[in-house]
Amino acid sequence: MAPPAGPGATAAPDAAMRALSSFRRRRLAMRGAAPPAWLISLATVTIALVAWIAATQAGLVKPLFLPRPGSVIGAFSNALDGRIDGAPLLDHVLASLMRVVAAFVLAALVGIPVGLATGLNPTLRAALDPFIEFYRPLPPLAYLPLVIIWFGIGETSKILLIFLACFAPVALAARAGVSAASVDQVNAARALGASRVQVVRHVVLPAALPDILVGLRIGMGVGWTTLVAAEMVAASTGIGQMVLNASNFLRTDIVVMGILLIGALAGAFEFGMRRLERRLTPWKGKV
Repeated sequence: MAPPAGPGATAAPDAAMRALSSFRRRRLAMRGAAPPAWLISLATVTIALVAWIAATQAGLVKPLFLPRPGSVIGAFSNALDGRIDGAPLLDHVLASLMRVVAAFVLAALVGIPVGLATGLNPTLRAALDPFIEFYRPLPPLAYLPLVIIWFGIGETSKILLIFLACFAPVALAARAGVSAASVDQVNAARALGASRVQVVRHVVLPAALPDILVGLRIGMGVGWTTLVAAEMVAASTGIGQMVLNASNFLRTDIVVMGILLIGALAGAFEFGMRRLERRLTPWKGKV
């Protein structure tokens, strides 16, 4: 028969629980004392802007390498009126938006079904995986000449180039998301009489949705990075075309203005995709 527990036997767990509770309270207090994320982001952007102004005003960096913020604002004002590249800035923005959005929508319509199919069918995955994995790491400039030779110098080749850059991340993310559906969920749906299409629609697709949305965000970012390459050939309008023309004349103020504009548009799309992700997958990170 075990001897009765002494007072120290219960005191030790109580002390451990009190220490854990105290640690949790301190951690919550530290979280509450930390500034919000948006304030930290605003502070870092402000510091970077002040450093930019100080470095250019003090002459630490030549305008050829880093123009003054006032020069960039002046370039933006001239671009709005069409005094830089023969067309108003709105025309350049709309042309680039059309190319990126069209390629992104096409990549989503093709990449998501292909990713889900390769995730569900090992034979199809074995057939398509070598091609996707082969071209995925290739830079778009590597196959740009072939795209131009095959499809000409019109809008088709530009949209196709951006589509190829967006397709691989979307398809691979959808394929990876298929594994998020557990075997128990699939078996439970089948036991309730669900068909294969119903299992994919009501079990596999909702489980894969968080990964699909992440793949779409990555694909959109890759699409914007490919925009300049797509507008290198025979483009009369477009932000990338404007930046390339300015670089030929060493107009770094226009180049920086175009970079900031592309970054702002890409950031707006990223913000929208994050809002859509929170709306469509409210359970993400909570289960």
